[in-house]
Amino acid sequence: MKKFFTTTIGRLRLFAFLEGISLIILVFIAVPLKYYFDNPSLSKNLGPIHGALFLLFVFNALRVGIEQQWKFKETTWKVLLACFVPFGTFYVDYKILRNIKTDENPI
Repeated sequence: MKKFFTTTIGRLRLFAFLEGISLIILVFIAVPLKYYFDNPSLSKNLGPIHGALFLLFVFNALRVGIEQQWKFKETTWKVLLACFVPFGTFYVDYKILRNIKTDENPI
């Protein structure tokens, strides 16, 4: 658990999880509440939180991409695209992020 706070890959994985959860709640719970039940309170509260998590994920993905020397056409664009698709960050974490080996994160 400590690796999620001390390594850049760990922080990116943590932000991916949090951003993915906030996107799922926003798309599948908050938006239907807003438009079908005329209750915009959840989307008003969760929208800025999701926006902040989105920015943290994008900035950290670019940072890790530069540090790991990812080729943009092979890896970086997949990681960045994942934050626009519900469940995308979980898929990228499973397929790409958890398999990265670094000096600070020897798996």
